[in-house]
Amino acid sequence: MKKLFKILGFCLAVIVLIVAGLVTYVKTALPDVGPAPELKVEKTADRIARGKYLANNVALCVDCHSTRDWTRFAGPLVDGTLGKGGETFDQRFGFPGKFYSRNITPYGIAGYTDGELYRLITTGVTREGKPMFPIMPYSHYGKMDPEDIYSIIAYIRTFAPIRNDVPASQAYFPMNIILNTIPAKALPGRRPDMASGREYGAYLANAAACIECHTRAEHGQIIASLAYSGGRDFLLPDGSVVRSSNLTPDVNTGIGNWTKDAFIKRFKDYTDTSYKAALVGKGDFNTLMPWDMYAGMTRDDLGAIYDYLRSLPEQSNTIIKFTPVSSVAKK
Repeated sequence: MKKLFKILGFCLAVIVLIVAGLVTYVKTALPDVGPAPELKVEKTADRIARGKYLANNVALCVDCHSTRDWTRFAGPLVDGTLGKGGETFDQRFGFPGKFYSRNITPYGIAGYTDGELYRLITTGVTREGKPMFPIMPYSHYGKMDPEDIYSIIAYIRTFAPIRNDVPASQAYFPMNIILNTIPAKALPGRRPDMASGREYGAYLANAAACIECHTRAEHGQIIASLAYSGGRDFLLPDGSVVRSSNLTPDVNTGIGNWTKDAFIKRFKDYTDTSYKAALVGKGDFNTLMPWDMYAGMTRDDLGAIYDYLRSLPEQSNTIIKFTPVSSVAKK
């Protein structure tokens, strides 16, 4: 019996050593995405304009890195907060830790080289070599044309500096270990010609990370087989729950009956000069969808996204769009 206990003890010790070794490797050797490139982005007028369009209307960097007013429909940006960061993503919203959007004004990124910013945006690894939680969809940005990422870098360098010291993000166990394994080397592509239609639309949909919100997820990972079929839950600041729409061409539950003009109009209505985001009371319908930001996309770009979405496999998914906080509390 003593011999058996010795053998079991030895096996347990070996297992503990192996696990400790793996944890040490993950925490010290990962993430391994390579060094930041030697890069100096030229801040031309054209590049800044392109970066402004992407950051404000497609990739929506300003969405998470500014403050949104949730007392109004779709949470428009609060004036004077562009790039200041500090938005909180924590357990209230289902995140495994406390994560904060970074200050991307010159006050927050002055210490970053352009190459370090490029690596951060496309791989999620900071200048110190630390992994970021993928709230920012860096795996999507890593597939974009480097020229578009350079344009975003040129644009955010023009932000007015805002003094806002953001707390360090904190991942809870075991995410604090798993997090090191998530970043991967960027796989940059090339921006397709606008005339390519669906291919160009697919590029834009990737840049906007549409699939992330419009696909149901399990344990934070989207279910690939349900891509773009909607139904992902999002907790609003007042405790209500909103669910994303089905963007597949299903006739009954998706956009199968939508014309291209109707799809474009759905966005462009928010560019009407008379439009002002309505006040929203607690428990009233609201949405995370930043309509006024996406509305700034060109009609051609919105049309290309429509062409891409119409090429997807049809998936039937009836969605209860909104559950007010009063109903959520009863569950």
